Amino acid sequence: MGKSQEVAPVRLAELVASLSLGIDLGFGQPMEHVLRQCLIALRLGEVLGLDESERATIYYAALLVNVGCHSDAYEQAKWFGDDIALKATKYGHEPFSVADLLTMVRLIGSGNAPLHRLRTGIEFAISGRRDVSDMIARHAALARELGAQLGLPEAVLDALAGSYERWDGRGWPGHQAGEAIPIAARIIQLAEFVEVAHRMGGVDGAVALAKRRRATQFDPALVDALCLDAEKVFGHLDDAGSWDTVIDAEPSLAIKLSAAECDEALLAISTFVDLKSPFTVGHSIAVAELAAAAAKQIGLTDQEVQTLHRAGLVHDFGRLGVSNSIWDKRGPLGAGEWERVRLHPYFTERMLQQSPTLEPLGRLAVQHRERLDGSGYPRGLRSNAISRDARILGAADAYQAMREPRPYRPPRTAADAAAELRTDARAGRLESHAVEAVLAAAGHRVVRRREGPAGLTTREVDVLRLLARGFSNKAIAVQLVISSKTAGNHIEHIYTKIGVSNRAGASLFAMRHELLPEEGFSTLP
Repeated sequence: MGKSQEVAPVRLAELVASLSLGIDLGFGQPMEHVLRQCLIALRLGEVLGLDESERATIYYAALLVNVGCHSDAYEQAKWFGDDIALKATKYGHEPFSVADLLTMVRLIGSGNAPLHRLRTGIEFAISGRRDVSDMIARHAALARELGAQLGLPEAVLDALAGSYERWDGRGWPGHQAGEAIPIAARIIQLAEFVEVAHRMGGVDGAVALAKRRRATQFDPALVDALCLDAEKVFGHLDDAGSWDTVIDAEPSLAIKLSAAECDEALLAISTFVDLKSPFTVGHSIAVAELAAAAAKQIGLTDQEVQTLHRAGLVHDFGRLGVSNSIWDKRGPLGAGEWERVRLHPYFTERMLQQSPTLEPLGRLAVQHRERLDGSGYPRGLRSNAISRDARILGAADAYQAMREPRPYRPPRTAADAAAELRTDARAGRLESHAVEAVLAAAGHRVVRRREGPAGLTTREVDVLRLLARGFSNKAIAVQLVISSKTAGNHIEHIYTKIGVSNRAGASLFAMRHELLPEEGFSTLP
């Protein structure tokens, strides 16, 4: 393999900002809700005269504040049917109010038969409220844990740990109140809720919400500062693109990651994303390692192997945007549910596409569920429209998914998964070379054909057979799922190796060396 190319350091801000877009989806909020709350929090910090270090704390904590909220989506769906619908109610009513309680009660067991909802309601009355409270308390601890894995400063970790506390002491986990809560946590909580209020009701709506919850949920001094300088805090918030504004607003103490640190950060984030369902725990790292090993099997460069490994880590980020009522369903999915599933690679692409560093990974990851015959999703791409690396990633994902349990089936054996993968290759859904590379990487015995006469590679022998049958470059490309240019290059190499200059000479060579006939290729139209 070739040497890895030097790559520019990755900004941690791009990674956590991309993740924040998935957090938005998981809360049923428009993408960039978290980015906007980050901007509001930074502006509040400016109004208060906080220094650069304190603003850096606000910056990273604001982007990660709700990252732990999907970690128990399985349990949320158990109680309330749709975890995203539940989290979307966060901004609708005053916490602990009658309206807030009634909204929660109405969601209990939703999507199920009346008898099931009744049983769930009884269970919730006995232990569910405590379970939900414990879950919320864990969210802050999980956000702090991810922050620690990303190497963020202690002040950021303290802000994340206190992000669900309230000024009146009625927050989670309930260990802090008033000024004992880190100032960054107090600012971020206010910014989070007034962002939604501003989006729905403008400056007046945001100010009204802040005043209603002054000295209960929110620090009264922060509310007073917000109301005094509301135009400065909210001014032109809708005019600029949130992504560029937030990335440009990263404090001068910006954190840049080396290639190795970037890999570690992506691994940490992918591990948290996989927590969304107990059926996908560890899935992303397993796919990443399998895809990278398959890439090595076929001799890709170090840089190409690294790209596939990273794409494997991020390929399921979009799962955050689909409810666990779908992911964890034990029965068959309905048409509407399938449409949501088909969107998750697209969500991944949307999360990553605004970052120059991550955009190529999103472009690759969005294709991991596409199939050569056009039966895949989200865009129904065919043949050459699916990149080589995406074919490898798709085969790795398919194999690993079969080896894991799902709510509707136990894990399949390695032999069954390999057989299914080869069936898909024969049917023209997956590329056979990608499948065999993945299976070899997974430890399966792969039958390898001998090198052809005159030093022809296996692929060149395939091209030669089709060439001898009268296939054009374009037809060869379609048959072997390669580009026309690649087919032409193979033909030039074949002519050079066997010492001929036309199809007739190549045909004679193929017959002399008993390379014809060969099963498995379509006849020429």
